[in-house]
Amino acid sequence: MPRRLPMSPDRLIYMANQIGKFFQSQGHDKAVPGIAEHIKKFWDPRMKRAIFVHLDAGGVGLEPNVREALTSLKQTTTLPAAP
Repeated sequence: MPRRLPMSPDRLIYMANQIGKFFQSQGHDKAVPGIAEHIKKFWDPRMKRAIFVHLDAGGVGLEPNVREALTSLKQTTTLPAAP
């Protein structure tokens, strides 16, 4: 199977913020766990690893609810070793 290149941080930021926009109408207390759960379920480990690296580097461009969701998700997620 050919190796896939990781997604660009800009694309992941855009995708994460789009998820945040979807959950925004639910209010902060439901939006943050909703965003985290969506990313947990539907993003593959490479995508999560890349967005966590971006978060650790300051998370520029991430909306506040998305940043909070990713921070909580990162604390509870164990990713397999990178290939």
